[in-house]
Amino acid sequence: MVATSHPLAVDAGLAALRDGGTAADAAVAAAAMLSVVDPRSTGLGGDLFALYWEPGHAEPVGLSAAGVAPAAMTVQALRAAGFDVMPPEGPWTVTVPGATWGWTELLDRYGRLDRGQVLRRAVDTARNGFRVAPMVAEEWLLGADKLRRNPAAAEIFMPGGRVPRAGETFTNSGLADSLEAYVAQGHKPFYEGSIATGFSDAVAALGGPLRASDLSGWTGPEWTTPIRARFRGIDVYEMPPPGQGVVVLESMRIYQEFEATSTGEADHYLIECLKAAFGDAARHVADPRFSPVSVSDLLDGDRLAKVREQIGREAADAPAPGAPTDTVYVCVVDETGAACSLIQSLYEGFGSGVMAPGSGVVLHNRGNGFTLRDGHPNRPEGGKRPYHTIIPAMLGDDDGFRGCLGVVGGFMQPQGQLQILRNVLDRGMSAQQAVDAPRLRVLGGRAVGLEAGFDAVSSAELARRGHHLGSLSRFECGGAQMILRTAGRLDGGSDRRKDGYVGVC
Repeated sequence: MVATSHPLAVDAGLAALRDGGTAADAAVAAAAMLSVVDPRSTGLGGDLFALYWEPGHAEPVGLSAAGVAPAAMTVQALRAAGFDVMPPEGPWTVTVPGATWGWTELLDRYGRLDRGQVLRRAVDTARNGFRVAPMVAEEWLLGADKLRRNPAAAEIFMPGGRVPRAGETFTNSGLADSLEAYVAQGHKPFYEGSIATGFSDAVAALGGPLRASDLSGWTGPEWTTPIRARFRGIDVYEMPPPGQGVVVLESMRIYQEFEATSTGEADHYLIECLKAAFGDAARHVADPRFSPVSVSDLLDGDRLAKVREQIGREAADAPAPGAPTDTVYVCVVDETGAACSLIQSLYEGFGSGVMAPGSGVVLHNRGNGFTLRDGHPNRPEGGKRPYHTIIPAMLGDDDGFRGCLGVVGGFMQPQGQLQILRNVLDRGMSAQQAVDAPRLRVLGGRAVGLEAGFDAVSSAELARRGHHLGSLSRFECGGAQMILRTAGRLDGGSDRRKDGYVGVC
């Protein structure tokens, strides 16, 4: 089974499985295709995280393909460049991209197919063109202003001076060339050689800090042990810091101890638990190689009991977790039962907006995840990874793998994951029902956004408890994909807010 947000990416993943590939082969095939058909959300210039669960193993392993800050990306340099806060886009937000090296790690460790088989469909689609999907077209339009500020990117992604409309054919020959370079040589051209030089030259020409030595000097992705906590008898696995997976684990552990007498009361407690967990993450999450982050302390039962005691029956003020951003997520289970939960992103729409001419590759703006606040552990330093929003999840129990889950949308990701887990484990929904159900989003202060169709009785109770309610657009709700292993079968869900589907072979 393959579930992701674009039909051509699902098709690419299924083709890899039919060719005898593993969950890793299929996940990379889908991710490569998404880099072609959803260029606003992902690409070869971004980062990647994945969880992989082999049959017979007690738990998954994690892959962190998150690049680091350039050596010259320091607080002092940013302030000298005129920034009091981290810029939202542009050359000072570009960190070393990790996606292509992440593909290599997955394929080398778990794949069966050669790179040509895995990327064949993505290369052909970039070269020969594809019809732009409806949801992608809508979101592409949101990035038009950023593209206009970056002529090299606008030339590719705004052909004829405008964003492609749904149903129009779009090609990206430069990206096809870059994908073919990956087929021929793996990730190396993206860290050494002409492609890497193009990346660093494009950033340097705009006054940014990335240099060729930052790309060639990166030591690459790392395999890691996921963090986990139990919710309703199910183990939930997330990537460790600098990712925000700890927000999911903390909020769900606090939430499951509340006894709600109505849906509105349950929604109130869910909102307040998320506020508490986001607050802790904002204070503590950083690259643990520079500033140790004690996940065990954050999830300590006695500590969480004290946090729970601070949550009242009325809405509390809290800082905004963050704005919507763009990402793609893929989940796959292969014929052996191996599973891959993969997420890949440029962070915000079209990332930094910086593109090396001829490459077809936009570089991400993941450096925006740093803060310039004095004394904060997440301040930028050379070789450091910023706070990361992208969080693939997996579910397990004493019998092993139980499911994959991912929600795109920056700081909506933990919020969406908790709501979907609740839909399945508390409300008995199928995977498709769980990802389709109307969502809420914690905003800032006492503000909460509600999607159209959200339960009216619950909404009224939230208002009585002091929450300031507003509407939530489809784009702000995140897009989810899910595969569950139930008795003797797989149950998949692909979010109606995106263009994809659940494919089975």
